[in-house]
Amino acid sequence: MKGFKLAENFLHFFEKRDHKILPSFSLIPDDPTCLFTTAGMQPFKAYYLGKPCPWGKRVATLQKCFRTSDIESVGDRTHLTFLLMLGNFSFGDYFKKEAITWAKEFLFDKLKLSKKGVKVTVFGGEKEVPFDKESAEIWKSLGFENIEKKSREDNFWGPTGEEGPCGRTTEIIFGEVEVWNLVFNEYYQNKEKKLHLLSQKGVDTGMGLERLTMIVQKKPSIFETDLFEEIIKNLVRSSQSSYKENPRVFRILADHLRAGVFLIADGIYPGNLEREYVLRRILRRCFRFERIVGLSKKWYFGAIKEVIKIYSPFFPEIQSKSEEIFTVFENEDEKFKKTLDKALKFLENLFLKKREKIISGKEAFDLYQSYGFPLELTQEVALEKGFIVEKEKFFEELKKHQEISKRGQEKKFGGGGYLSPKHHTATHLLHSALREILGKDVRQMGSDITEERLRFDFKFSGEIKKEEILKIENLVNQKIKENLIVKKEEMPLKKAMESGALAFFRERYPEVVSVYTIFNPKTGEVFSKEICAGPHVQNTKELGTFKIEKFEKKGANIWRVRAKVI
Repeated sequence: MKGFKLAENFLHFFEKRDHKILPSFSLIPDDPTCLFTTAGMQPFKAYYLGKPCPWGKRVATLQKCFRTSDIESVGDRTHLTFLLMLGNFSFGDYFKKEAITWAKEFLFDKLKLSKKGVKVTVFGGEKEVPFDKESAEIWKSLGFENIEKKSREDNFWGPTGEEGPCGRTTEIIFGEVEVWNLVFNEYYQNKEKKLHLLSQKGVDTGMGLERLTMIVQKKPSIFETDLFEEIIKNLVRSSQSSYKENPRVFRILADHLRAGVFLIADGIYPGNLEREYVLRRILRRCFRFERIVGLSKKWYFGAIKEVIKIYSPFFPEIQSKSEEIFTVFENEDEKFKKTLDKALKFLENLFLKKREKIISGKEAFDLYQSYGFPLELTQEVALEKGFIVEKEKFFEELKKHQEISKRGQEKKFGGGGYLSPKHHTATHLLHSALREILGKDVRQMGSDITEERLRFDFKFSGEIKKEEILKIENLVNQKIKENLIVKKEEMPLKKAMESGALAFFRERYPEVVSVYTIFNPKTGEVFSKEICAGPHVQNTKELGTFKIEKFEKKGANIWRVRAKVI
């Protein structure tokens, strides 16, 4: 059975059990404490805490997830940075008995997988959290005897971010492959790592589609399944090496390339900060590894086409953003090639000078800061020469650098949570000004808002003149001076669309949305109307002066604006 057929079967199975099937949310989470969506439950955190879920108490998804916690393991049989997570979720509805019973029914009754070699794990008890006797007894009642007690490290999940819902887990393991994790959210962990019971219990399950496909298709690794097979074949055809000679390198290339495609499609572009730098890291690992297996020039074009062919039926955004994806890969390739030789020469000189086979944290950090050379690449090149890198000291140097930068930012901008609502509102004004000056074919591609600044990415076919940029900035400042009212209304998504509210990510919106209208109270004239989760100011006079700091082209028809209010 093909991978996406398995996904369809899973979603249909839970749809028949009264779950609302939702499309995948973005890889950019609403939670400001997380860079990426790392788990299927992340978009639903608030609903475990008692907030009513607009889709009901039962939902199921195939969620795009990205995490770098396992990046050093990528290249083995089962680990990935980007993965597709099947999940069913209950917010104060069903609990352990139903979740475990349905997991058993889906895997062993519907898919007819063999129980031979299968074991289940449960939380064995630790400190203030007792042994999960209930889950163990449910499994026994279903005919499972191979039940293993595990520690908190293995069978207690969460939270995502600095705080949030979490709980004991039970996991289904085929041989040595962890396939399905059932999390029973009963606790809330605060920033001090203290636990208290939630007012309602919830279920959050996660099963990697890639691992499930590997088990069903009886393949030796996830990379031999139909989710990766054609991508790997394309890479091998473009190289001077074979898969048998370098399986780890081809697997890393396939994983990182697929991850890059999905990150770019969600509006992330390579840069030097936060999630932008993570994307840059994985792309640059690809360009470093291309030398090891002798890949041809622009090898990624063919491999990207295979990713789009396989995944676009379920994720159409990667097809619609294909132009930007190709451009971003090509631009980053060209940028890195200019510094790669310098970085490698720097390392070679270090190797020659060293009496001990150790690269210090400071030296690794200098490589990162001067050449954009990720730590993982420094480690890999060093390992080839028999050297080790002081990884912990690299992170100490990085932390010192970030603290210095943060102090500089605080001194420059003053800080304070109020700046974030200001930049949200300024982003809406900017969006409307772009559409008024450049035309209605301006289409938002993504945004990123912090205390210090806003970043807005949009699609526009054509060139943008300096005088047009000045007109955009002036128009925003004119609207700020007009003391426009910012009004928030909650309404069904359909009604919001019919009212003319801008919405370019409608597949991500719940059925009830917040609409922010910015209008002149004297004339009633509306300048901006958008669906948004906020937060915002109440009147544009609170914003101060709007200043565009950078206006640049990021790819074919893709533009980026960086701005702030002062």
